[in-house]
Amino acid sequence: MNPSLHSLGVPPNAWYVDESIADLTRPAIAPQPIVLDTATKTLRLDLAKSALIVIDMQNDFCHPDGWLAHIGVDVTPARSPIVPIQQLLPILRQIGVSIVWVNWGNRPDLLNISPATRHVYNPTGTGIGLGDPLPKNQAPVLEKDSWAAAIVDELQPTESDVKIDKYRMSGFWDTPLDSILKNLGKTTLFFAGVNADQCVMTTLQDANFLGYDCILLEDCTATTSPEFCLQATLYNVKQCFGFVSDSTKLIDGIKSGIKVSN
Repeated sequence: MNPSLHSLGVPPNAWYVDESIADLTRPAIAPQPIVLDTATKTLRLDLAKSALIVIDMQNDFCHPDGWLAHIGVDVTPARSPIVPIQQLLPILRQIGVSIVWVNWGNRPDLLNISPATRHVYNPTGTGIGLGDPLPKNQAPVLEKDSWAAAIVDELQPTESDVKIDKYRMSGFWDTPLDSILKNLGKTTLFFAGVNADQCVMTTLQDANFLGYDCILLEDCTATTSPEFCLQATLYNVKQCFGFVSDSTKLIDGIKSGIKVSN
């Protein structure tokens, strides 16, 4: 690389330019290949082109004082991914895998939220819905920068992580997620979070439709829906949209890959 050239963009999607040259070659990133066992196939993949997408691990969905608990839902299942994600995050960060937090965080005025979306959270129009204060702590439901929309204390992101607000069940609708992943050169996505059959599944489906390779980490994903909803999700991911593995297999694959490279 000519040292007189200046970087424009986010590597690996960067040009190198000066007053007379624009280098569009985009130098390659060193690969980090691993082998990962899944429910259906053994995969060979490149961690340098991979990211972990963590969806909706927020107080309103996972905390006993959040919105789901307020409407009478047992949030115990939604908390089950916390420990596996806790154990996985430092390992991925250490080897440079991007961590992307995709969380529901509405505008206070709800100007981009349709009645159909609001109906999900307040079907009678008389309950506590999007933007309304929770009775226990007055936090506005799923409002950006509120306690209700915050990631649970056990899973705090770092400065190097990417944080994206979403406003639909899919993290790709009306958000910069796709553009960010493309700029980072990510083609393989690991999925974690809640609810498996709703926001995780719709985000994973859209990722598949956009051409990403999708791997659902079963132990890092959960739902407060009935068990048959989870089983249908796992079946459909394996059948149509990607692969199902877990954090233990991923960690094993990383450790084996490190041993081979050393």
